[in-house]
Amino acid sequence: MNQPGHDSPDAGRLGAPAEMQATIARQSLELEALTAELAETNAGVVALYSELDDRAEQLRQASDLKSRFLSYMSHEFRTPLGSISSLCGLLLDHIDGPLTVEQEIQIRLMSDSAHELTAMVDDLLDLAKVEAGRVSISAEWFEMVDLFSALRGMFRPIISGSAVDLLFEEPDNVPDQLYTDHKKLSQILRNFISNALKFTTQGQVRVAARYEGGENITFTVADTGIGISPEDQAMLFNDFVQVESPIQKRLRGSGLGLSLSKKLAELLGGHVTVESELGVGSAFSLTIPVRMPGPDASETPRHFAPSQESSHDGS
Repeated sequence: MNQPGHDSPDAGRLGAPAEMQATIARQSLELEALTAELAETNAGVVALYSELDDRAEQLRQASDLKSRFLSYMSHEFRTPLGSISSLCGLLLDHIDGPLTVEQEIQIRLMSDSAHELTAMVDDLLDLAKVEAGRVSISAEWFEMVDLFSALRGMFRPIISGSAVDLLFEEPDNVPDQLYTDHKKLSQILRNFISNALKFTTQGQVRVAARYEGGENITFTVADTGIGISPEDQAMLFNDFVQVESPIQKRLRGSGLGLSLSKKLAELLGGHVTVESELGVGSAFSLTIPVRMPGPDASETPRHFAPSQESSHDGS
């Protein structure tokens, strides 16, 4: 018999399963509560993702509408602007008789304004195409010497009689041939050169190409112009950004050229940078691969003959 005051061994054995069952029941309740909380969290995450997808679709549609609008309006603007430029040209050629000095001044102002607006429309159209993903890259081999030769000829009429010298350095230790989209490359360099000439009243603008081995080549357009403050440099490649200066107030621009150049450089697999000091000058650089990634091109390199697109200014 069991002595009074002592627990029975059987009672201990019976108590253990009861405590275990209570623990299991408690843990089951906690697990159920945790499962319910997790299910609620998952439902919230799913709802959040669904809302984000809706917002993303709305943004995509808004961006698409903006691109369509810019593209449509750009095309609509080109016809009347072309007519204005043509009529101004006819008048300045004295087709309908001589003009007074004041009339010629006014017509030249009209012609200049039409050309400025055309450049802005071209910038908007190009930017809309890039943002809509409708810009195709056509890489092919071309000769470096032809690139500089074409740019030199393009800007020769602009600098004629100017106090600014446009110098193209002879490429040194640079591959004779590049494999990229030469039209996009030319457009970027034209933007850089146009800006440099715009903000340089005297001195020189120097265009150079540097290759330090490896996969990349860097083009630099350096000027002896007014320079750019560090604050402006930080925003220079954003849309519609223009440097505040007396020259900028006198010469209008769209503020899109450098932003467009940045986006085109990225499409070519490269990037753009700027170094500048107020009162000393600026140097805009474009670094791109010597050979764009893609299928091998076995054809003979072609001669560089870029389309005569307008040179856009951007700051």
